[in-house]
Amino acid sequence: MRNNSRSNKEDASVDAGGSSGGVIAVTRALSLMEAFEVGESSLSLAELSRRAGMHKTTVLRLARTLALSNYMVQMEDGQWRLGPAAGWLGARYQAGFDVNNVVEPALHELVRQSGESASFYVREGDIRSCVARVEGPHSVRHNVRIGERLPLDRGAPGRVILAFSGAKGELYEGIRSRGFHISMGEREAEVSSVAAPVFRTNWSLLGSMCISGPSSRLTKAKLEKLAKTVVQAANQLSYALAGGRTAATPAVVSRWHP
Repeated sequence: MRNNSRSNKEDASVDAGGSSGGVIAVTRALSLMEAFEVGESSLSLAELSRRAGMHKTTVLRLARTLALSNYMVQMEDGQWRLGPAAGWLGARYQAGFDVNNVVEPALHELVRQSGESASFYVREGDIRSCVARVEGPHSVRHNVRIGERLPLDRGAPGRVILAFSGAKGELYEGIRSRGFHISMGEREAEVSSVAAPVFRTNWSLLGSMCISGPSSRLTKAKLEKLAKTVVQAANQLSYALAGGRTAATPAVVSRWHP
């Protein structure tokens, strides 16, 4: 009886016509699509229910609603997968950063030069989101999913974004002066990274590029040596996105021009 009661309450909130009910319904629908991990082709209703933290009846109603717009698809065996509309939405998001044509090739080149995994982050409100990533050749590495949302105030990529967004303080002044930032175990224990800013049209900040890996391999001394490689890669990407140098080109980019 308790499960049925919980299901009825959830269904009522999903179907609610008020503004708050609409927000709840959208949030739950998005959490359902976010339940899929990278590389997973499909999930059962029970697994979707477990991951989303909702009753199976509610999950089924949401999934069927999303299926009407091709955001989810039910397979012949009853399992569910993301639909073509979800893929198209992601493609349109990534297109805003020219991921396929410019960003990913730059990350591949950075991996080739550094031998470490490389990622590209952009700011989304009070967090940073990984919009592109290329894994390095090492079997032991730092794992980050595309689309993963992480704090801005912990880790080199986030600190760089804050610094070149005008954050105040000695730490951020130092980052703006150097043109890069090194972080060791700040967001996640035993993980190190070095990041540099990437600019776009009119030399406005787009995001940050970084390499990351276990601190046992990426010591501070090694990160300091790799900093120039990361900055040069970030500057090359900035010139590809922003074009030629202008009066608006940041001093750190001019100083580290490739």
